[in-house]
Amino acid sequence: MSFEHFGLRKEILRAIKDAGFVEPSPIQAQAIPHILEERDLIGQAQTGTGKTAAFGLPILSMMHGDAAEVLIIAPTRELASQISDELWKFGRYLGYKTATIYGGQSISRQIELVKRGSQIIVATPGRLLDHLKNERLGFFAPRYIVLDEADEMLDMGFLEDIEEIFTYLPQNRQTLMFSATMPEEIKRLAKRILTNPVEVKIEAKEVTNENIEQFYYVIEEHERTDAIVRLIDHEEPAKAVIFCRTKRDTDELTTTLLAKGYSCKALHGDMEQRQREEAIKSFRDNKIEMLVATDVAARGLDFSDVSHVFNYHIPLDPESYVHRIGRTGRAGRKGKAVTLLTPLEFKELYRIKKLTKAQLYHEEIPSIDAVQQKKYRRMVEQIKQTHINESATEIYNLLASQMDSSTMALKLISKLIVRYQVEGPNRIGLTTEKIVKLLEKNSGKGEGGSRGGFGGKGRSSNRGGGGYRGNREGGGARGNRREGGQRPGGRSR
Repeated sequence: MSFEHFGLRKEILRAIKDAGFVEPSPIQAQAIPHILEERDLIGQAQTGTGKTAAFGLPILSMMHGDAAEVLIIAPTRELASQISDELWKFGRYLGYKTATIYGGQSISRQIELVKRGSQIIVATPGRLLDHLKNERLGFFAPRYIVLDEADEMLDMGFLEDIEEIFTYLPQNRQTLMFSATMPEEIKRLAKRILTNPVEVKIEAKEVTNENIEQFYYVIEEHERTDAIVRLIDHEEPAKAVIFCRTKRDTDELTTTLLAKGYSCKALHGDMEQRQREEAIKSFRDNKIEMLVATDVAARGLDFSDVSHVFNYHIPLDPESYVHRIGRTGRAGRKGKAVTLLTPLEFKELYRIKKLTKAQLYHEEIPSIDAVQQKKYRRMVEQIKQTHINESATEIYNLLASQMDSSTMALKLISKLIVRYQVEGPNRIGLTTEKIVKLLEKNSGKGEGGSRGGFGGKGRSSNRGGGGYRGNREGGGARGNRREGGQRPGGRSR
């Protein structure tokens, strides 16, 4: 199936092509036809499955272009900003404008943007309810309403605000609700705000993106930082998100990586809003290579060009794992997810495997020698591809008058090699043989037992930890928020 199959407007199809989307994701394929039929809808799917496009594309295609025609309610400022960006991207050739409304920003500025005629309003519940109570939005009767990440609204205590918001909205509307899970409170809310909705659910087997290769490495707890540094050195990610379990670990790992010369920033809930926006913008604009984050970045933030996701700690629940790794493998691109775990965490690995039904492959962390040789090969290729500067001949002649060419080359290479040095112990993590012995010893002693082990040679699968993949390279592994000015023919900024 292609996007042309849905009968979307040609301007939207052009924007989809610009974005590099090839074919609809499962949630898009199932939801878009129902939304175009003007049905209310409940969509149950994880973050990272393409939900914004699932509701955004059909709504944009149906819009008349009236002021405040669309209202999208999101739980966080980050998600609201992300949705606004995505809808501007999809609707750019239609000339539609978006206004993003959330707390911590100028109220008068937000009202001005709405009154300028923005067709799409993306808002967080608290600030939206404040505007509605104080009648600041004037005549406000959106035709299309989307409640995104409904279960997150529940977790953050916004459910009462949502119910009150809907008392201000017109009855003649099309309402869409999206949620990763459907607890009883969300089901009751759905009954109150939706009319005869069609239900679309993406099963667990469809949740994990087939474009994401997934690997895990078994380490001792004290090896965690050495392991992540070694794997970054080996993988050489173009753009990566590293997930930590705590804010303290996030800050400490960021400091370590910066000291080693990596370009990265931290992202967690204790940071000031300005700092978080700066980190997100720097990552999105490719000013830094890595974002070291707690799960605050796992939901709602969309970075379409992330090549790697590293789990510095394995998540404590399978859904968090799905949310995290969903940051990569977007828009038809390939991605890689790498997870560190200790022998005591095989039960978490088993639960992830059971939920996602995906292949997770075990590999050993590469030795320092294997990574060093890889870096040297990269250095050689870069030297071969380097353009010869006009001044190089002058410097070469100057050096040639003082030493022979072999000595000159060796000295220059020695100076260059410093940039490619790999640090840390030669061997990190448990070998396959040691893990197998541990699993055999603990077989039958709980759900993490032998089911968390290996499935023989190559990429064979098993019920728990995935397949074992042989070593390579001698030990190797495979392992802003914005409201601001108006853009011509585009969103309000």
